[in-house]
Amino acid sequence: MKHIMQQLQEAALKNGPLCVGLDTDPSYLPESVLHVFDSPAQAILAYNKEIIKRVAEDKSACCFKIQIAYYEAMGIEGLQAYIETIKAVHEAGFIAISDIKRGDIADTAKAYARAHFAGEFKTDIITINPYMGFDTLKPFTEYCKPNTEAGGKGIFVLLRTSNPGMVDIEQQELQSGGRVLDKTGSELERISAEFKALYPEQTCSPVGAVVGCTEESDARALRDAYPDIFFLIPGYGAQGGAARIAATLLDRAGGTVNSSRGILCAWKKDAALAQKRDEGNLCLKDIADAAARACKDSTADLLAAKKELFS
Repeated sequence: MKHIMQQLQEAALKNGPLCVGLDTDPSYLPESVLHVFDSPAQAILAYNKEIIKRVAEDKSACCFKIQIAYYEAMGIEGLQAYIETIKAVHEAGFIAISDIKRGDIADTAKAYARAHFAGEFKTDIITINPYMGFDTLKPFTEYCKPNTEAGGKGIFVLLRTSNPGMVDIEQQELQSGGRVLDKTGSELERISAEFKALYPEQTCSPVGAVVGCTEESDARALRDAYPDIFFLIPGYGAQGGAARIAATLLDRAGGTVNSSRGILCAWKKDAALAQKRDEGNLCLKDIADAAARACKDSTADLLAAKKELFS
C-alpha cells in the first residue's frame, strides 16, 4: 500500500504544489455573505465547500489544510463544520491535512492520535509539535505503519516554522553542537529510515516536516539536509514568503506550499469585484470565484519559480 505522504507527493507533482489553507475565520467573509446564513459556522462551511468545488474543477491544488483552532473557537457547531469540511475534501478526491499541532505524552498522545486518525475527527495527515520530547511522536507514527488500524497515515512535525518567534527555541544552539531544529531534524531522519523498511518502494517517508519559507538563507540548507523528507511549507503569500524561497524547498523530495489568507481573503483585493465590494453586494459565488482565481495564480507563481530555479 502507498502511505498518504507518498500519495501527496505524487499529487503535488501532478496538480502543482499548492495547499489551500481552510483556516477560515468569520472575519474573512464579507457581512453580505455572513448575513445569509444562520450562523458563522454555516457560512464558513458553505464557503469552504465552494472553494473545494472550484479547486476540484480547476485541478489547481494538491491538498487542503484545515486549522482546527478557527473551528474550535466557534464551539460545537464550529467543530461540526470542521468535520464536514474534511468530509468535503475527501469527497472531492483530495488529501486533508489537519493542522492541530498536538504534542503530549503517553496515553494523552494516544488519545489525540486515536481522535484524529480513527475517531470522529478522522483525517489523513496531522501536524505535530515535538517539543515535549521525541517519545511524544510514537503514538502518532504508529498510525503511519501499514496494516494497522487506520494505517498509512502521515504526520508533519514542526521543524522550522514561519513565525518570527521561532528563533526563541528552534534556532537556539545546543551545548552538544548544532541547533534545536537540527536535533529535531536528526530524529526525523532516524524515524524515516525505519519507515524505509516498511515502505521500500516509496520515495518519501510518511513522516514529513513543517519548514517555513520566510528566510531564503535557511531554505537551501534545510532542503539539502533532509533530501528524502517531504515538507509542508507555510509562510507563502500573506506571511511574506516569496515563491522563490518556497520553490527552493520543493527540490529533492518536494513539498506542498500552504496559502490561507491569500486565498480566503482574495475577494478583498480582486479587481473584478471592486464595484460589488464598494456597494457591499458580494455574494458567496463572488468570493469563491476570487478564491479560485487566487488558487490558479498561486499555482502558476510557484511553478514558474520552480521552473526558473531548476530548469
